[in-house]
Amino acid sequence: MQYYLDFINTKEVQKSTIFPSLKCDEDEAKILQYMAKALLNSEVEIMVLSLVENLFGLKGEETLAYLPKIKNLLELGWVSQSNFSRPTNTLLLELLNENIYLTHSFLRLLEDGTLEVALPKANPYQDHLEYLKDQFLKIDLLQQINHLKLSYKLDSPSLSRIQYRLNTLEQQIKYRLKLTQTPFEIVSLIKDAELDSKEQTLFFALLKEEYSGGEGNLREMNALIELISEDEYDKIKNRSLLDEKSNLIEKNLVDYDEILNPFGGIARTFFINEEILQKIIYPNKKKKKSKNTLTNLIKEQETFEILEPKKDLKDIVLAPSTREVLESLLKQMDPKVISQLKAWGVKERKSGIESKIIFYGSAGTGKTLTALALAKSLKKQILNFDCSKILSMYVGESEKNVRKIFDSYREITQKSKSEPILLLDEADQFLSARSTGGGGADKMHNQMQNIFLEQIEKFDGILIATTNLLETLDSAFSRRFNYKIEFKRPTQEQRAKLWELHLPKNASYSMDKKELVKKLSSYDLSGGQISLVVKNTAYKVATRDNPTFSLEDFSKEIIKERDGSFDGEKSMGFVV
Repeated sequence: MQYYLDFINTKEVQKSTIFPSLKCDEDEAKILQYMAKALLNSEVEIMVLSLVENLFGLKGEETLAYLPKIKNLLELGWVSQSNFSRPTNTLLLELLNENIYLTHSFLRLLEDGTLEVALPKANPYQDHLEYLKDQFLKIDLLQQINHLKLSYKLDSPSLSRIQYRLNTLEQQIKYRLKLTQTPFEIVSLIKDAELDSKEQTLFFALLKEEYSGGEGNLREMNALIELISEDEYDKIKNRSLLDEKSNLIEKNLVDYDEILNPFGGIARTFFINEEILQKIIYPNKKKKKSKNTLTNLIKEQETFEILEPKKDLKDIVLAPSTREVLESLLKQMDPKVISQLKAWGVKERKSGIESKIIFYGSAGTGKTLTALALAKSLKKQILNFDCSKILSMYVGESEKNVRKIFDSYREITQKSKSEPILLLDEADQFLSARSTGGGGADKMHNQMQNIFLEQIEKFDGILIATTNLLETLDSAFSRRFNYKIEFKRPTQEQRAKLWELHLPKNASYSMDKKELVKKLSSYDLSGGQISLVVKNTAYKVATRDNPTFSLEDFSKEIIKERDGSFDGEKSMGFVV
């Protein structure tokens, strides 16, 4: 207790051993000395007004001059308020009748004479758990620093002490890794992914959350960004470290869920990819030869293909009414909404997210692309079946093989333990009105549709069927689909956006590009047609000695497309 006794017994407080560490003036040090002496009389909390009156012999208005000194001690972290208010939010007059007490940091300084914490001697890491222990301590310190920044001055001893400890710990981690002969799986993983210091901090924060059972708040975007940001500008800049094209997401180290918040926006919660997590937790576990992943299972069959979502719903050009319906649909698929429906008894408790949807509209209006974007918003993959092949594939065995589509889907989802969206593309053959003719082909078609109706009735999950011809839709199918969403041909304003998107970015044009877009958008084309016209025009212009695009070049291809004088490849809608 030598530092405590020295501090309370030194008549000129500025000559006490710990005074240089206090970073305050002489009067403020006297206040701390007074409160330290009071501990011997069991006075832990002292009212500010009484303290100033007794210590400095002041009364009335004269006491007000000392309130800034009390507030500075609060901001330095040497004293704290009984009501636990943040010093930065406290008004001076509020302090007058407030009780204050000495903080743990100051009592430690009195006891040890320093706030520096001696870290253990640096030795090689014995295993990955020792390494993770240090990394998780680093995350704890970063969280403490963020908390103290809200309450104390940036140069306060409490904040400086933790910052010093953090810097020392970071140096110790580097040194211990150098001493460690055999690298751990997690160290190799970070090196292979080329994560920078901020990305590593985000990764270890999420890993800490996994080890603690998700009891903290470090899965949320804002909490993660605060760990690596110095100020508000830094927070905005660092958000790119967790977007779709970030290193952590693209290399499948981290993934996220999107949840609609009460204000209508989308909130993201992040987590470590399951495969990566298993590698870290069980570094010595032998890898299995094969996994029943959705990708592996699809390779073993010929019924479906996997379509990987790449575009967000916000990136697709849609009529306002169509977008409104789709956004409403997404909200209804929110897990919180599903839980509420189950609680009301409207939905069975064992069932998951389910919906049967028809996208209808002319070719090239974005039906398939929107299905992909919807899957991306729901964090799901898509199993695609091209219905245009159904007749050629299944003549003579329609009943058996239509069932096979849905049986195969159920088998794949059970084995992969996933729930991909089933996309029936160009489903006109299934959905059109049943024939009244008595021929063999008509009977086969009707039989096929009856089986299809039966399978849709039993289907549990999300099914999207696309068609160009809603007017021929059989009424029996109409009743079995929750949503029938129309995809209209783009307006002139939307066509202008599409031309701007598809026109080559670094090309030469014979006229002003904005004027060119204005003229081209006057042609009534779908998004798919615009994409195809640009592609065919580009191939021709690229063969010239002076490859410059003109209005005439595009006009020729537009006429060919509208007259149907050439067949183009299928286009899956359009994006902005």
